Amino acid sequence: MDPHNTNTEAKMLLSQAKTLRLHTGNLVSRSRLKKKCPGSPSEELQDCIQATLTDWFSTIKPTSKDFTDTLECSIPQPTDAITPEEREELKVSVKLFLCEPVESSIRDAVEMACQTLAVSQLDSVIIAPPGPLEGDSLMLAHLQPAWEELESLVRSQKIAAIGTSDLDKDLMEQLYNWAQVKPSSNQVNLASCCVMPPDLTAFAKEFDIQLLTHNDPKELMSAATFQETVKGGLQDLQDQDLNDWRLEWVLRYSIIVKSRGIIKAKGYLVSARKASP
Repeated sequence: MDPHNTNTEAKMLLSQAKTLRLHTGNLVSRSRLKKKCPGSPSEELQDCIQATLTDWFSTIKPTSKDFTDTLECSIPQPTDAITPEEREELKVSVKLFLCEPVESSIRDAVEMACQTLAVSQLDSVIIAPPGPLEGDSLMLAHLQPAWEELESLVRSQKIAAIGTSDLDKDLMEQLYNWAQVKPSSNQVNLASCCVMPPDLTAFAKEFDIQLLTHNDPKELMSAATFQETVKGGLQDLQDQDLNDWRLEWVLRYSIIVKSRGIIKAKGYLVSARKASP
């Protein structure tokens, strides 16, 4: 396909769409990405979005019926769908990065993950809520709306266990005492502390909360970086084509073989929206 035509079609689709949903496919098996070793989770996500958009737009032949409100971008390869026969042998773990404080995003992301992976329930979901405004500190009030949405998904059996990210001992204790569904885990960024804080370790041990480590930045991807990343995946797009686009959420999933502890599949689901004029 003529690259110029492809980019013209990409512009038309983006101009018509209000929401962009993207699935990177299984990074474990994507040869194009396996050759690269990203330096950080942010770089990995940028590489994934660019590669997926490039591959997807190079294969589509849009017609007028494709001009929809929601663009579904996924690369043409076998999906990560889990068969009923293998479900018991696998653990599906998810970390959900909320880029905007919209609680409905949590349900949208979980339902998209279940649908994409062909499962009725995610084994664990760790939430990374959007940070507080500059100058503010993270407080329980910031976490409560998102946590209530997660609790609702646990009650409806969409999620088995829910966890948090980057909470210190005081905030962890406040959340634990308030929550109806207690956190089962808390991720700690070892870039900010080389060893686990003793008070957090003691609290987690007392209340059977698993402490995990991670190396995700506080902001996985800014709006400006997302726009640049999309431009990198779709050549010849101009800034004005993307100025109104914002990330809503990013979901990173891992499918782990329980008996062997190896990652069978890993990928990203991404949702972005165009701000209303």
